[in-house]
Amino acid sequence: MRTESLPRFQGVLTPVVYRNGGIDLLDQTQLPQQEVVLRLTDVSEVAEAIRTMRVRGAPAIGITAAYGMVVGTEDDESLVTVERMEAIAEALRATRPTAVNLSWAIDRMMAVFVRHEDEAAPRLREILLAEARRIHEEDIEANRCIGRHGAELLPQGARVLTICNTGALATGGYGTALGVVRAAHEGGKLRMVYACETRPRLQGSRLTAWELLNEGVPFRLCVDSAAGYLMAQGRIDAVLTGADRIAKSGDTANKIGTYALAVLARYHDIPFYVVAPTSTVDESTLRGDGIPIEERSEGEVLAPFGVAFAPDGAQAWNPAFDVTPASLIAAIITEVGVFRSPYCFEIERK
Repeated sequence: MRTESLPRFQGVLTPVVYRNGGIDLLDQTQLPQQEVVLRLTDVSEVAEAIRTMRVRGAPAIGITAAYGMVVGTEDDESLVTVERMEAIAEALRATRPTAVNLSWAIDRMMAVFVRHEDEAAPRLREILLAEARRIHEEDIEANRCIGRHGAELLPQGARVLTICNTGALATGGYGTALGVVRAAHEGGKLRMVYACETRPRLQGSRLTAWELLNEGVPFRLCVDSAAGYLMAQGRIDAVLTGADRIAKSGDTANKIGTYALAVLARYHDIPFYVVAPTSTVDESTLRGDGIPIEERSEGEVLAPFGVAFAPDGAQAWNPAFDVTPASLIAAIITEVGVFRSPYCFEIERK
């Protein structure tokens, strides 16, 4: 695979990097058939890329939005106004409602802007870019810490099940749940990864498989509905999932199908681990019923990737996420450590 042509940040494969006044973004809707790197030089292009899932994964879209705030200053050599930056922030914030990392990164960038708003545009741009890169750097380091913490929880010869994509493509680099897989593989503890296809957009088949092949990690794809039978056969030692938002209670929103895996894991007495950076914890949302759940086009179900699977006139319901109650979660693995019920997140915010 032509990984040398893909975006890299500090030597790590990443879905997004800021270079020469714009964003280089790996178009994940084209994987695995094509490795297409888009060049984004306008805020509307950044918003479109997030909305259409050309970039996806809670940490990755947060980083992309942070860089998008910098893009918004590139074409103005005068003083950048508060009104303009607020409009840019709202345009990016409106793209996807569930992942809290998006708003977290935008709020952090706005706080830096407010502290330096009197600077001339070139200097302000430097300051904002430095902060966006800091967010990116912190995410990669957090992922490496997450990987180490998570790998310690797995038995020798672990066989794990995962859903969606939680690797380098979904983050700044390295990965969250797939970062645990990567760390376990590097430490010689991993025997097999079972990756759910992840309907309807097939992030497991298209993206997780692409990453695992690149890393030489042993894996098998399985249809989402095979997960229960895998567990019943005694072939799974742990379930590892990512998160798009974690409520203060520990209730967690993640890719649709995650809740079903948690129920199955509880029935089969298998630990179910949520893996995410602390930026995914939303302490302003008390419980899972307060998390907004994005509903996407029914066309993704009726005619995925333009191929009609249902008869004309059929309708579909297409929530992109579901919520797993904290009572089903064995632990939440973060860069600052492993949290267990009752969840009390003591987090120092940047």
